[in-house]
Amino acid sequence: MKGILVGPSQETIIDPEAEASGDVTADTYSNDDEAVDAVDNGVAVVDLSDYGRIRVGKIGFSFFHNQTTANFECLDEGQGCDTVFVTPTARTIDISHAWVMKNAIVLVVSPMTCGSIIEMLKKYIFFADKVEIQDITKQTSMFALLGPKSSKIMEDLNLGDLVGQPYGSHKHYSVGGMPLTVAVGSITSVEGFTFMMSPAAAGSVWKALLGQGAIPIGSSTRETLRILRGRPAPGKELTNEFNVLEAGLWRAVSLNKGCYKGQETISRLVTYDGIKQRLWGIRLSSPVGPGSIITIDGKKVGKLTSFTAGTKSSGPFGLGYIKRRAASESDSVTVGDSIIGTLVEVPFLREQLPPPKP
Repeated sequence: MKGILVGPSQETIIDPEAEASGDVTADTYSNDDEAVDAVDNGVAVVDLSDYGRIRVGKIGFSFFHNQTTANFECLDEGQGCDTVFVTPTARTIDISHAWVMKNAIVLVVSPMTCGSIIEMLKKYIFFADKVEIQDITKQTSMFALLGPKSSKIMEDLNLGDLVGQPYGSHKHYSVGGMPLTVAVGSITSVEGFTFMMSPAAAGSVWKALLGQGAIPIGSSTRETLRILRGRPAPGKELTNEFNVLEAGLWRAVSLNKGCYKGQETISRLVTYDGIKQRLWGIRLSSPVGPGSIITIDGKKVGKLTSFTAGTKSSGPFGLGYIKRRAASESDSVTVGDSIIGTLVEVPFLREQLPPPKP
């Protein structure tokens, strides 16, 4: 496959002397409704620096191709994709964003899984593999730009050559001589853009994005947004209870590549139509705790995995697994003892829809 060529680093118009006032990361900016609305209708920026970043270097492409669900052999420098770390029985560990660079693959993983994923990968390295695995989380910072107006900001900051490129495409730029990598796609959507830079450049990049009108998202709002958008998270939707196809992560799974961890189970699930449950968004009549049982006509059909009080427009909202043939979109369920829920499609999982049957 012909790849996207990455040219020499280009200088952005971000002012390297600009400094952000105060800490970039905040638990809340007291703007939950405004920030979520900006993701849907405007532009917002969120700090993802606590997410893990792993560099798989040297001759690591074939090695990594065999460790996760995506097909890396068809990717060239400057391209990227989502991929899922799974157990040998295809149970989910984490979904990762992967960027293929000249001499390495850079992975973005959830904060809670970075250390365990590095340990897991190292167990499969043999001396002849010549693979290097490095945790670069503390050496880098990361922001995501979200919302339909994010492309306008990219153009205004002299980053417009990425606008309209395929998901995962990335290029290298510089801010005052410091490296900046920008990729198509954000943590909750195939739309938007992700910025990775040195901590020394982070303040000026953050201030530039705010100066262009991006609404800041704090960490508490980030969790609200994750649930409303339907992105599964480790320890909640991504656990040893659920396999990768039940989690709805079809776009991150190659059904055609050769042997890889979990491949036999995934093949059987597809061949024999063995997916027993699926992940749904659930609009709720009242707050209810994660882990609450979901029933229909008194019969258990699933479990709530995440909950948020939501925004004024969304109201209480959750994510939950429900038996595949028990309910459909817009159906009503009971969560816990008496909370009424309505099943809805969520944007992140809609982007992950399975391929149409022939």
